[in-house]
Amino acid sequence: MTRQFKSYIDGQWVAGSDGADDENPADLAAPVGSYGVLDAAQVAQAVDAAAAALPAWSLSSPQQRADILDRAGSEILARKEELGRLLAMEEGKTLPESIGEAARAGQIFKFFAGEALRIPGEKLASTRPGVDVEITREPVGVVGIIAPWNFPLAIPAWKIAPALAYGNTVVFKPAEIVPGCAWAIADILERAGVPAGVFNLVLGAGRTVGAALVGHGRLDALTFTGSVPTGRALLRQAAERGLKIQMEMGGKNPLVVLADADLDQAVECAVNGAYFSTGQRCTASSRLIVENAVYDEFAARMQARLAKLTVGDPLQAGVDIGPVASAAQLDTDLSYIGIGRDEGAELLFGGERVECATQGHFLAPTLFAARPEHRIAREEIFGPVAALIRADDYEHALALANDTEFGLCAGICTTSLRHATHFKRHAQAGMVMVNLPTAGVDPHVPFGGRKASSYGPREQGRHAVEFYTTVKTAYTAA
Repeated sequence: MTRQFKSYIDGQWVAGSDGADDENPADLAAPVGSYGVLDAAQVAQAVDAAAAALPAWSLSSPQQRADILDRAGSEILARKEELGRLLAMEEGKTLPESIGEAARAGQIFKFFAGEALRIPGEKLASTRPGVDVEITREPVGVVGIIAPWNFPLAIPAWKIAPALAYGNTVVFKPAEIVPGCAWAIADILERAGVPAGVFNLVLGAGRTVGAALVGHGRLDALTFTGSVPTGRALLRQAAERGLKIQMEMGGKNPLVVLADADLDQAVECAVNGAYFSTGQRCTASSRLIVENAVYDEFAARMQARLAKLTVGDPLQAGVDIGPVASAAQLDTDLSYIGIGRDEGAELLFGGERVECATQGHFLAPTLFAARPEHRIAREEIFGPVAALIRADDYEHALALANDTEFGLCAGICTTSLRHATHFKRHAQAGMVMVNLPTAGVDPHVPFGGRKASSYGPREQGRHAVEFYTTVKTAYTAA
């Protein structure tokens, strides 16, 4: 029987309209399930429910919130294989990657269970005798969450968990193509004991459900992860309303490989960062900037390594790269491959669809030798496509790395402490990796970038308190 994924409003499961298919990108003949689409009025009910639940939840015991989040995290960890399988079928990540993401989501919930008991504050002496000053943090209010499809368990976790930990109520809108993972989170939170109205799940398209959520007058804050054009449109709306907003958007992340690097290590960093998770990560290494002295050898080693990767069913053992997540994303990837060819970039590997036992969105890992001005070296593709760029020396490589509108993550492979130290300071990115893939951030540290990649306070770790709370200063005369 086909699984039915429902929305969750004010403690009740809501079917919505006629079901839309939840596609399996590795096997189009075997959908994961279906889900009901909400209308604007139902989204308004969800926001109203969150607003009604806010007074009691915002003043609830930190221990109550910690216990709920801890129970949710424990269940996610206990069911990580099951949830990982659902993720692999719905989004296309390989099963090991999917199980790892489920574990990360569980760890995030448990981390913020602890943070609920550590909400910071200060008590200061006033400049006036006999007066005390208290600085406290309070919930920002009703938080709208719009999450992408590429990390359908981890990214919702690192938005939902801190929102609840700090006493906010939530209306969560996931991407259309991953309703199953969103439903699983809602199902787990219900069992963990979240009161009615505190957490709400609304399923449907961004143009209807997302628009109704963002436009609701009782929304106090919005956290968004997605594309730059959508983010910029949301920022304009937020500015008009004075809505607190946090955004994580695109990336065109460089991995610099210097002549003194361990090339075996550098190739593994490049392959992991550029092609694992089918390249569908905002932290993906989509620009491989290689010093001229080792460029040819690195290019040859990359081609040899890519030839050993297996593309196929993400549930099968031995598969390195699963399908592209959707037909629309596959069209985008193939379009950029065509653009690269038309602009004169040299195709070194891949560039074509892969035939597998089932009909799905399979694409070979693709590597171009490109120039910095090529569109494939400047625009985010969000697929298993990387541009190899030649650099004269370290200074030239650093300039190329920073020559982008984005600034999420940057990496360098080198055995030089001097160059590594200089790069960490001068790379124009929110996160820097040395001799590591650009993709991969621990759940307890801040996540975010600069320039067009991010807007507002950082996500994850203790820095999440900056977005999900507001500061109050109170004076008391002795």
